Amino acid sequence: MSGPASAAADPAAPGPAALVAAIEAKAERLTTPCGDGEMVWHRWGSGPLLVLFHGGFGSWTHWLRNVEELARHYTVLAADLPGLGDSALAPEPYDGWTIARICADGLERLVPAGERFDLVGFSFGGVIGGPTAVLMGDRVKSFTFVGSGGTGARRRTLELKSWRQLPDPAEQDAIHRENLAILMLADPDSIDDLAAYLQAGNARRGRTKSRPISMSQILLDALPRVQAPVAAIFGELDATAHPWLHEREEKLRALRPELVFRVIPKAGHWVQFEAPERFNAELLDLLAARGQ
Repeated sequence: MSGPASAAADPAAPGPAALVAAIEAKAERLTTPCGDGEMVWHRWGSGPLLVLFHGGFGSWTHWLRNVEELARHYTVLAADLPGLGDSALAPEPYDGWTIARICADGLERLVPAGERFDLVGFSFGGVIGGPTAVLMGDRVKSFTFVGSGGTGARRRTLELKSWRQLPDPAEQDAIHRENLAILMLADPDSIDDLAAYLQAGNARRGRTKSRPISMSQILLDALPRVQAPVAAIFGELDATAHPWLHEREEKLRALRPELVFRVIPKAGHWVQFEAPERFNAELLDLLAARGQ
């Protein structure tokens, strides 16, 4: 899939809702237990298994510009994490380990015994991916986290704008675009109709209080216990890490000296959406090198 500018410039391109529906229609929808309901997963492609965890107040659609390309090489299994997307909320009180146990239980049910997989987590999904990888042990071939918190590293205070009290859909849309600029995307041209549509739909369904978990050191605490090779990908202008990316790399390498740390130039926090072609290439390269 091409980047945001080219997609926006094509008058024949489908609208956001039609695009999401078309990609989702190619997937198999699967469910596993989650609290009083179900955790929802989508599966595309064939080949070695690649598991994707999305970010906070997100869903599988955080990977919308990636799943088709990745599915050319892998069986892609993308979660809706508990309390996000179409998945039921984790039982309260919950923390990162509670959510990770639900994810690990789901993977135990969906992945045949003895089959190993690569795990990739974006933002909050990377935070949850750490303890999930610990729980899954040697079944995880590699663990890659993308723009993830949970390290206790320095970050700017980012206050998103409230949209729920606004009755006018146009005003809500404007706030969603503003929030994308504050947190998710570095280039204003990336904040197109598709980005706003995904942001609005994911925010509306978000129930899990992910921020306190992401602000903890849960990923940092989990990494020494992850048996698999680890790697990190960040956008150069990630609002959660810029201008302290080097500090994150140093902090992480102190725990895992072999860590592969990749930075994608000019991209923001939602790097796989803003720079999909570069991200897909970087991730596929990492998986080929680290996931043996």
